[in-house]
Amino acid sequence: MPSKSKAKGNRIERLVVNEFEEYDIKSQRAWGSDGRSLGLNEEVDVVADIFPGKDRIKIQVKGRRRIADYMKPDTSLVDMQVLKEDREELLAVLPLSTLLAWLKLKEC
Repeated sequence: MPSKSKAKGNRIERLVVNEFEEYDIKSQRAWGSDGRSLGLNEEVDVVADIFPGKDRIKIQVKGRRRIADYMKPDTSLVDMQVLKEDREELLAVLPLSTLLAWLKLKEC
């Protein structure tokens, strides 16, 4: 029987795949949460065909009991939040459903 944290990770990965499928975007979980089962790096948990005919995007899924409030955008006020660590690249934080809806609009 898998550990609680492993079961939690699997559950969240399935949620991510299901979210992509709601927007008719093909996605796939890596068997055992190990991207090597897909011929990728072991850190890859999910792949998605956001741009058909292009490389699939590689996604690492993390589940945490609590995420720092400053990292969560207040979606009643903003659509996304951008974070930057010293000497690192910019990161966008937004609800996955918002990103997928934007991608769907782009198709129209």
